[in-house]
Amino acid sequence: MSDVEVGSLDEIPVGEGRTFTVDGDQIAVFRLRDGSLRALDAVCPHRGGPLADGLSDGQVVVCPLHGHTFDLCTGAEAAGAELSVRSYPVAAVDGTVRISR
Repeated sequence: MSDVEVGSLDEIPVGEGRTFTVDGDQIAVFRLRDGSLRALDAVCPHRGGPLADGLSDGQVVVCPLHGHTFDLCTGAEAAGAELSVRSYPVAAVDGTVRISR
């Protein structure tokens, strides 16, 4: 597993998500209200919705297109549907967001 620098922590407002491209893959990074970070695949497997644009809280993000809800820690669809996205270890190091792949 290797760490990849994706951008500045300042690019992600508290309570929101932003999409970064890593080796051709889109990854959504969420900066939660408590300051912690979460990272998931940025594209909903249902119909390609942009997860970084969805509403999130400390537990889940809701796809803005059709309402599928994904656990921010595991990537599992919260209602138990067979949809899921990959989750990634993510951290801020000296103001830089780093994702482990």
